[in-house]
Amino acid sequence: MSDLVLGISSFYHDSAAALVRDGVPVAAAQEERFSRKRHDPSFPAQAVGYCLDELGASLGDVSAVAYYEDPRLKFRRVLATLIGAAPTGLASFRETLPGWLRPGGKLRTLDVVRRELASLGRGRVPDIVARRHHESHAASAFYPSPYRSAAVLCVDGVGEWATTTLWHGRDTGLRPLAEIRFPHSLGLLYSALTYFCGFKVDSGEYKLMGLAPYGRPRYADLMKERLIDIKPDGSFHMDMRYFAYLRGQVMTGRAFEKLFDGPRRTPEGPLTQREFDLAASVQSVTEEVMLRLARTARERTGESTLCLAGGVALNCVANGEIVRSGIFDEVWIQPAAGDAGGALGAATAVAMERGAARDHVGGGGDAMSGSLLGPAFSDAQIAEYLRGHGIPHHRLDPGSLADDVAAALADGKIVGWFQGRMEFGPRALGARSILGDPRDPAMQSAMNLKIKFRESFRPFAPAVLADDAKDYFDLRQESPYMLVVAPVAAARQLPVTETGATGIDLLRVQRSTIPAVTHVDRSARVQTVGSGSNPAYHRLLTAFKARTGCPVLVNTSFNVRGEPIVNSPHDAYTCFMRTDIDMLAMGNFLLHKSEQPAWSEEGDWRADIPLD
Repeated sequence: MSDLVLGISSFYHDSAAALVRDGVPVAAAQEERFSRKRHDPSFPAQAVGYCLDELGASLGDVSAVAYYEDPRLKFRRVLATLIGAAPTGLASFRETLPGWLRPGGKLRTLDVVRRELASLGRGRVPDIVARRHHESHAASAFYPSPYRSAAVLCVDGVGEWATTTLWHGRDTGLRPLAEIRFPHSLGLLYSALTYFCGFKVDSGEYKLMGLAPYGRPRYADLMKERLIDIKPDGSFHMDMRYFAYLRGQVMTGRAFEKLFDGPRRTPEGPLTQREFDLAASVQSVTEEVMLRLARTARERTGESTLCLAGGVALNCVANGEIVRSGIFDEVWIQPAAGDAGGALGAATAVAMERGAARDHVGGGGDAMSGSLLGPAFSDAQIAEYLRGHGIPHHRLDPGSLADDVAAALADGKIVGWFQGRMEFGPRALGARSILGDPRDPAMQSAMNLKIKFRESFRPFAPAVLADDAKDYFDLRQESPYMLVVAPVAAARQLPVTETGATGIDLLRVQRSTIPAVTHVDRSARVQTVGSGSNPAYHRLLTAFKARTGCPVLVNTSFNVRGEPIVNSPHDAYTCFMRTDIDMLAMGNFLLHKSEQPAWSEEGDWRADIPLD
């Protein structure tokens, strides 16, 4: 009989649930996709329910529940930090302690998890065990990877105490080798600059990464002189006099203002050259640290392969630098590298202890099923929703659907693409995506301002047929999870006449034959698409190539600014109608905007559609 282990992450941000069977991920989802609350931190009741339903299981069929961190150890760190910051941290002390010590508070997290699971009425609640935060990250990185053995590097803000850890993974075991402890944290350094540049911590870091190519790293040396002392092996020490997160609820204070030419940028305020340069500088520092850590990981383990997880592993620019450095022959990054992936890691760690085997190793791929581990809706369910609400639609066979969508994309249309199982992790990978023609110089601006309703500087990612990837990008290995940035191939680049443009004005300069996915530094965050895990997406790219000669599409997540990626047909249709998306492909159904009735968001359109 197969062994099921349920993993849970919750109560900080990006709560999630994951179910593994004999150590293999079979279902995983973030709570935000169901609750429609961005970065929802609450107990992932709906995600747990989905995972059980996906296998037709009850909690009584689950052998253990694994929580992604150790609440008691984390409390010791929080308490030590608050005491160490006295007396200046008194206000923070008063705000923070009640949340830990009250009945049902964070110190009793495992009891809360047990009560929440019991309240679901899904059967007997099994034993609940806590794993350490970085162990969960390391397990999520190594156990689903395609490698028999590997160096494993985890870098994030902070778990209990660890902020950076190095592990050696072999078969079904992970051995810790080294760690850096709070308050010294590369993730918190990046978050401090995110905050100072006016973006939201724990969600705006990717904006800062996208902003970096517009600037020059003129503050990088200053950062290394004052903020962070980087050792040759990649370890580091931060000067806490410049940071405020030990003493209060903000990341930076007056010391940052004196160091970096004035006050923090007001959120939503104008971006200046200073913000561009600060972003470029902290990105440069991050890449330097990550490269040094990668070299140390190679030296300490002797391995030729590297696995990455933790929030900093979502910095795809730094990942690209590691890949191009040649330090390792191959690099594999957990697609849900942040805290949501901790649910998966905790579950796999427990599964390995219970005797699971990594049978996928040697089969040529990883165990993540393309990260397509979320809910799917059948054509029958989609048809029920469309007919139930009188929504005009056309049903096509898969080949005709791909041909019609490819023709629309080639004609400059923007298409919502809702197919198969939802992705687990922050990236849309061709299941819940908005697509466009990368050859159109106006596409990047149109999708940002009229579809996503977000900042104009934000770049878009290309999806490319895996067999054609090296013709368009300088990519050393496949990148199925859109977690590696690579330069656009020289043959696809265009000569640029110096215009003297700076900042956002750099967007107006066309730099390649696929300008909609080429950032201002001629780079792109690439997703390579094979025929295995997502045949519908591969079929569409193939049809677009047959029509245009170009095997690349613009791929961005199916959502608008401030909202989670869509989960259900209702979510997809709502986003379609609220934006300038021209066409929606849901399963084998095609919807044209011109045929839709007048849209009103009054009332509740949400259909109660059971999952397959």
